[in-house]
Amino acid sequence: MGEYHHNLDEKGRLTIPSKIRYELGEDFVLTRGLDHCLFIYPKAEWETIIQKYRELPNTKEARNFMRFFLSAANVCEIDKQGRINIRMPLLNYANIKKECIIIGVNDHLEIWAKEEWEAFTVENEAEISQIADHLFSNPW
Repeated sequence: MGEYHHNLDEKGRLTIPSKIRYELGEDFVLTRGLDHCLFIYPKAEWETIIQKYRELPNTKEARNFMRFFLSAANVCEIDKQGRINIRMPLLNYANIKKECIIIGVNDHLEIWAKEEWEAFTVENEAEISQIADHLFSNPW
């Protein structure tokens, strides 16, 4: 959990906050996320996701989602300076130029372009209360 502000360097490397490096482990998976951000999963969590995908029906919808999600996935390692290298197709997908926001979301991290995160926050801020009421209301 948390929100961290960092910048890409000139080689497309991003510093992962020291507070969360340990939880990620030595290697982890970086892929396209939803809403034009990137997802980072610890290796164990990634394996759980892959197992769930194996159980999906062989429908066009499932195949298309797996193509989108898995084709961009790659195993990453943190270098000695605490950085990861993000490939250009992923940077382009997430519209990341320099300023990034890294957020913790339950079982994964998300990396957002600063402008995308700010737009998402403004766009959804008014509805968060209603969304919380809907998600957490007791149905009985």
